[in-house]
Amino acid sequence: MAKLSYTRDELMASHDYARPHVEAGYKLHGGFLADGTYVSPRVLHRWPAVKAWAAALEARGYPLIDATVQLLKRGNYPNIPQEKYLLRHGVGIPFWNSLTITGVIEARGRLLCDLDAPDFQSIIEDDISQTCTGHLHKGLLYAHGADEGGDPAAPEYGAHDQMWYAARDLCFGKDRYPMPEVPASIGRPDTGRLMPQLPAGFEQLILLLMNVLMIEVRAESFFAFCCEIMRDPEAFPDRRADAQLAAEMVERIRTDEAIHVGYLQTAISEMRSFTFKGVDGSRVKGSALIDPIWEGMVHWHAVTQADLGREQTREAIRSGLAQAPDGTKLFAEFDALDDIRKAA
Repeated sequence: MAKLSYTRDELMASHDYARPHVEAGYKLHGGFLADGTYVSPRVLHRWPAVKAWAAALEARGYPLIDATVQLLKRGNYPNIPQEKYLLRHGVGIPFWNSLTITGVIEARGRLLCDLDAPDFQSIIEDDISQTCTGHLHKGLLYAHGADEGGDPAAPEYGAHDQMWYAARDLCFGKDRYPMPEVPASIGRPDTGRLMPQLPAGFEQLILLLMNVLMIEVRAESFFAFCCEIMRDPEAFPDRRADAQLAAEMVERIRTDEAIHVGYLQTAISEMRSFTFKGVDGSRVKGSALIDPIWEGMVHWHAVTQADLGREQTREAIRSGLAQAPDGTKLFAEFDALDDIRKAA
């Protein structure tokens, strides 16, 4: 029978690496096995645990919620032809900014290390001691934060923030462009109480988990976009070997992020199967509590924020190109490659 109960130390354990992870001058987390395979930090037991919890849930008759890019209704903006067009004409700032901003936002994920996660058992009628939800406060959230912004206990190792900077530097060279303006948040804003049946602290954590899961889903689309651009023989023609390594850096981040999707998807799916204890003494079926809010979260990330972000990025590119001598022509040709506008 698969092991379903883990200690914090077990969930934080890493593999014994044969070679450390150092690229583009950055000392990074994770490492390589003897056969050269990159392995994420803190997944020696974390991955087997998540897989076992997911299998146990499905064995009880509850499927995992969809957490794939199929949820997304919009593609990346700029799209591949548009990004290639900009790079071909020496306009690298939009892609540089995307990589830099992603790194800055990843660094913010470190806040999960400081999150004093409550024990969900106090508001759930079912025994959750052998579930993913029952282990959120036993290192799962801390490990996620350490993956994103660095482990406070090992500050000498860079995490996803520095991995994105390394990929950026490989493509463009260090300090090629100035630091861009970074959004205050890429998550769904506070909409007031959505689960008044639960204590506010638990509601806030559930909404955070949903928000972060959808950010991870959006990230998967960006991973694919970056790898296709970086591996394109026409992109970064003077830095082909470095650009190929940059794509490999993105693949390593992608490997790390898979465990985040895995545990968040499992925890939210488990919550659908539980019976919650309402603050008024009532009993609330998990699916009735979770499903409508998850649907709203998906729509906000997949449509509302995607459309808003697209228009903001388009305007930033238009404004940037306006400074070039032939900027109006460049923007018109760039805009003509927009598949959404062509479809409209």
